[in-house]
Amino acid sequence: MLERRSTYEDLLDHLVRTTPLQRGEAARVVMDVLAYFDETTEEYVRRRHRELQAKGLVNAEIFERIGEELPHRAVAPAPLSQRQLRRIVYG
Repeated sequence: MLERRSTYEDLLDHLVRTTPLQRGEAARVVMDVLAYFDETTEEYVRRRHRELQAKGLVNAEIFERIGEELPHRAVAPAPLSQRQLRRIVYG
């Protein structure tokens, strides 16, 4: 994920200007958010199941809640080739 840091310099600049965060703190926040959204569906389901189970919910409640949450998750697309990217831009 280190190569992503340079990709988000504008975002880091914005966060430093608009929040009390120092640059290092802003970078950690951005990396945490990106890691959160990089989570696969399977990883999300497993994590949420553990979290909800720790709160005392039973599987029927857990799976119902996870089923309701999944449609609201950001889903990363499959990796795109350069050709696919060009087609998106140029049709």
